[in-house]
Amino acid sequence: MASLSSDPAAGAVPAESSITVVDLFSGAGGFSAGFRAYEPDGPGSSPFRSIAAVEFDEAAAATYAANFGGSHVANMDIALWDARPYAGKVDVIMGGPPCQGFSGLHRNNPEKPKADDPRNRLWVEYVRVVKDIQPKIFVLENVDRFLSSQEFDGLKAATAEGGPLANYTLRWKVLNSADYGVPQARRRAIVIATRNDVGEPLEHPRPSHSREGGPAQPGLDEPEDTSGELLRWVPVGPTVFARTPKDAPDLDLPPDRAKDPLGVLLPGPFKTTELHIGRSPTALSKARYRAIPPGGNRHDLRNKWEVIEGVDTYLSTPSWDRHNSGSGDVMGRMHFDRPSVTIRTEFYKPEKGRYLHPRSNRPITHYEAALIQGFPADFEWFGSKIQIARQIGNAVPVGLGRSLAQAIHERLKG
Repeated sequence: MASLSSDPAAGAVPAESSITVVDLFSGAGGFSAGFRAYEPDGPGSSPFRSIAAVEFDEAAAATYAANFGGSHVANMDIALWDARPYAGKVDVIMGGPPCQGFSGLHRNNPEKPKADDPRNRLWVEYVRVVKDIQPKIFVLENVDRFLSSQEFDGLKAATAEGGPLANYTLRWKVLNSADYGVPQARRRAIVIATRNDVGEPLEHPRPSHSREGGPAQPGLDEPEDTSGELLRWVPVGPTVFARTPKDAPDLDLPPDRAKDPLGVLLPGPFKTTELHIGRSPTALSKARYRAIPPGGNRHDLRNKWEVIEGVDTYLSTPSWDRHNSGSGDVMGRMHFDRPSVTIRTEFYKPEKGRYLHPRSNRPITHYEAALIQGFPADFEWFGSKIQIARQIGNAVPVGLGRSLAQAIHERLKG
């Protein structure tokens, strides 16, 4: 597998022909995997070369190191990371500060982001690093609510006249990953900033797909669309679930495997194909899964009973029966012929969203979630089941990262 690492032995492109990258809040490396997947001249031709990555979570940092080289990965609080040695040496900074503070799913404040959530201030560290390094372009990814937050107002002020990043021009937009060939309808705010001396500001990449596009192109490795006509959204069924085992998933990761790529002993590495793991559902959960039809959800459990271990058992709950509004995705079954819903960090819990397999009576597995996010089958993961699930759910979809990489490459090459 070609590498984005700065280590020439790991397969990086020659320094004189590369675009240097720093990946902040890198997580497992969804952004970097997308940049590596952009290969304009064939396999191994990605022009991007990572020279630094910063990630606080030790398991995510280990996963990043396993796939992109560990010599330049800083597993630490970004507030303690000194960016000054990289000044003038970086073309692109990318990253997605943790978004939980902005999430509309926050249990204590479902209507708007929590203004005092300390995670919301991490964008300030992002600004500090940009100010110290002065890249040609920086890209910031977050949930769509970020664009209506006080923090985004602060970012715009930082790039206004008199601000610390006044020499940059911002462009911002909410992008849907499904519009870029990803089999997942994941909406994210993407802020692109171009240093003014580089020229005209870089605009967001043009979508390649749409809900009502032309003939479908099944498969994760789609040919480039050269006709100018948008392709139809990629369905999750033929592109993901046709590639995964039909048998019941394992309950746990392969045992007795651990390494310490960054000095901390962690379970792993496990290839994506080894992540076909699931839970051990109760008899009631299994009965609910069986009762939900294709495309159905919790509403299909109303007025349904089943004898479970000799007891007549109601399949719905009083809470579900009382709520006719709100999300229709709770206990939902994925649509085989559509993109999936957003893969979150608890995708293995169908009570959290539309995460039932489109045809089997079980939740999707880590393997299937990783494929929906676009990670390669031979990508290597470190951590427990919960840690790896968090890495998968927090990642930037690889296909969206690839589209951004192409736009950046064409802009800087030009």
